[in-house]
Amino acid sequence: MFKSLQRVNKLFIQMAGGALLLSLAATSYAQKVRVAFGDVLSTETLSMVIALERAKAKGVDYEITFFSKEELAIQAVMNGQSDLGVGTPYSVIQKSKAPVRILFQGTRLVFFPVVDKKYANWKALDGQPFTFHARGTGTEAIGNIIAKREGIKFGDRSYVPGSENRAIGMIKGQITGTILDLANKNQLMEKAPGRFTILPGVSNPASDETIFGQMDWIKKNEAKVDIIVGEFYKLWNEMQANPGIVEQERLKYKLMMDQPKEVLEKVSNFYTVSTKEGIYSPLGGGADVAKSDFEFYVEAGQMQGPVDSLKVEDFWYLSPLDKARKAAGK
Repeated sequence: MFKSLQRVNKLFIQMAGGALLLSLAATSYAQKVRVAFGDVLSTETLSMVIALERAKAKGVDYEITFFSKEELAIQAVMNGQSDLGVGTPYSVIQKSKAPVRILFQGTRLVFFPVVDKKYANWKALDGQPFTFHARGTGTEAIGNIIAKREGIKFGDRSYVPGSENRAIGMIKGQITGTILDLANKNQLMEKAPGRFTILPGVSNPASDETIFGQMDWIKKNEAKVDIIVGEFYKLWNEMQANPGIVEQERLKYKLMMDQPKEVLEKVSNFYTVSTKEGIYSPLGGGADVAKSDFEFYVEAGQMQGPVDSLKVEDFWYLSPLDKARKAAGK
């Protein structure tokens, strides 16, 4: 009788313990993932919020805090105020040696060298003046990488912050060569057809916005992370085949409903052009992407080289992306 009661009590304890573990697991799973954006909700970031909405539909709820600067979003993750961040934390990871790792490449720094039509190619720009955004910034890093590739040296370097301001300078004839973002490149070519030439840029644009988090949190929430990264990877690949999916999902999840009609009408066109130009890469990251980023950010002065000394595993955690690719049969 006593042994029988012991078995019953033991079974009860095991069942109670199991129920407690299930309850704790359910509670942990139900906790919202805190995401820090170094930007506002806009056409450019819309796809990222859609990916999070899809993850929510699979049981991974989230809450977003929008910051005015990328540095604030990175700091929120570093301080544990947010679980995941959107930005480019390479420099912070290297300098602080913090256990922060990148999980997914959201967007890439796709910029376009635009020059006066009198310059037929890069060789013609050897010794010629060129204009960048500011010293040590992405546009100058792109210029340095191209100059090294083409075996040329720029002449006088000038600096004009803002792609839109450099585009205006091109139209006024004050600038004969610069590097512009996608929107301003398109506007310039539309406003002044036949006046300018687009020269070949970098073949592997560096990461602009990435998804990242602290490894301690990632390891404790691996299932959630796998779902989130999986949804980003899936959507980024769907966008390649059908950029219109973003507008469809925007309506489905009722996002940006307070925006003016003229803004919403441009969503599909923006993603059609952006996916074509490679801003949203279907690869989602990886070792080769990390190495290209190292080259770019060392050249930009935001990371310390040499490039060969930088290890992918010190900046990226590739397991969730590898799982997403495997699930997609890639």
